[in-house]
Amino acid sequence: MTLTRATASRPPHATTTLAIDIGGTGLKAAVLDAAGGIRGDQVRVATPRPADPDALVAALCALVAPLLPVDRVSVGFPGMVRAGRVLSAPNLVRPLGRDGTADPDTVAAWSGFPLAEVLAADFDAPTHVVNDASMQGAAVIAGTGLELVATLGTGFGTALFYDGKLTPHLEIAHHPLHDGETYDEYLGEAARERVGTDAWNQRVARAVQTLDDLTRFDHLHLGGGNSRHVALELGQRVSLVDNVAGILGGIRLWGCNPI
Repeated sequence: MTLTRATASRPPHATTTLAIDIGGTGLKAAVLDAAGGIRGDQVRVATPRPADPDALVAALCALVAPLLPVDRVSVGFPGMVRAGRVLSAPNLVRPLGRDGTADPDTVAAWSGFPLAEVLAADFDAPTHVVNDASMQGAAVIAGTGLELVATLGTGFGTALFYDGKLTPHLEIAHHPLHDGETYDEYLGEAARERVGTDAWNQRVARAVQTLDDLTRFDHLHLGGGNSRHVALELGQRVSLVDNVAGILGGIRLWGCNPI
């Protein structure tokens, strides 16, 4: 199966979607029915380290083997993805912890890796692979105006939707935010552990204001595993979303024109 077919075709009358959420610390998967309900149990394992493509694909195949066959697959990936190919995987190329250094061999292995094509062949189903914030956003957006989705977890992720359509992904996470630190460095889990949750909340507030200045979003959906630590007055244009959206976006993703 070619990459174009794997990422662009949609099977007629598809009824089951395998949704996979790849995180810096865990891999989660569930089968969704046509109405978005979860069939059976959600499954989870720790993300392998080092998380090179071979190790990650092997872990995913073992994780979802009991869930197959399905009609189609949706994957949220913690990095930059274009047309099903991984361009960068910043939270998978270094060990967990505050001072992890990126492994150059793993960086090279992920650069241009055709993840959608590989998984489509392994799972025998058409496959979309997008940034994890994009998949979470597909579950929560209202479909009107400029909606920004931001995820707080091992790192930081964003996705922009305009009138319900997913726009090209921007790696805002690696843009400087404050005192030379990127959004990823300033807001990721290592930063929260280092400065404490109260100070981290003030960092979140700074980031929300900066993102508003940058995009003038109509609404910001704030999610990810660490959104449970957010204790701020967010205002009417910002809302917290359940982290389960990272899985439930698997169905609506197919109507958002993934890029």
